[in-house]
Amino acid sequence: MDTSVLAVRNLSKSYGRGTARFDALKGVSLQIQAGESLAIVGKSGSGKSTLMHLLALLDTPDGGVLLVKGTDASELSVKQVSRLRNEDFGFVFQQFFLTPNATVLENVVLPLKIAGVGARERKARGMAVLEKLELADKAKNKAINLSGGQKQRVVIARALVNNPTVIFADEPTGNLDTVTGRLVEDILFSLNKEHGITLVIVTHDVELAARCDRRMFIRDGREVQSLQNSENSP
Repeated sequence: MDTSVLAVRNLSKSYGRGTARFDALKGVSLQIQAGESLAIVGKSGSGKSTLMHLLALLDTPDGGVLLVKGTDASELSVKQVSRLRNEDFGFVFQQFFLTPNATVLENVVLPLKIAGVGARERKARGMAVLEKLELADKAKNKAINLSGGQKQRVVIARALVNNPTVIFADEPTGNLDTVTGRLVEDILFSLNKEHGITLVIVTHDVELAARCDRRMFIRDGREVQSLQNSENSP
C-alpha cells in the first residue's frame, strides 16, 4: 500500500528563455511518506527551494508528474489547489512574512479567515496554538515588536492553525541565533514525532538535516544522493 503524501517523477522546471534560460530542476524523482521528516539539502542555486515550491503547489512544473496523495496535481482545479495550500499544508519561511502592524493573533488566524471560519472559532483556535507554542501572552502584541525567535514561533503557530498534514519549512532557522534556532527546530520535530505531521525542510545546515529521517542532496537541479538517517528511524 502506497503511503506517500507527495510523489514526483522526472520533475523539471526552467526559468527565462534563450540564452537567459536557467534549468532549476532537471528530472528529479522523489517520494515523501506520511509522517516522515525529509531534509532537501543543497547550496544556494542548487534547485532545493524550487523543488519545495513545486511540492507545495506554490509553482507548477514544466515537465514530469506530481502526485498529492495519489492524485495528479495537474488535474486539480484552482479551488482544490487553494484548499490544499490553505488547509493541508503549513508554511514556515525564513523571512517570516508577518504583517508587522497586525497583532500576533491576527497574523496566526489569517489562514482561517481565508477559509471563511467565523471570528469566534478563529480566536479560539488561534489562542490554542499560541498556548501550545507558549505565546498566548503575546496575542495582542504587534508582530513588529517581537524578537526573531518569537516571530518564527508565530509563523509556526500560523502554519499549525489549520491542522496541516504537511509542514514545509524553507531555511526555518536561517535568521536566528544558534540557541533560538535549536528551540525552533525542537518545536518542528516535536510536531513531527508527536503529532505525525510530515515535515519537509529545505536547508544548507547539515546539523539540521541530520535530525531528519532522511536527507536528499541536490546539486545543479539534480538529486546527487539520498541518505536514510538510521539513528532517527523507528
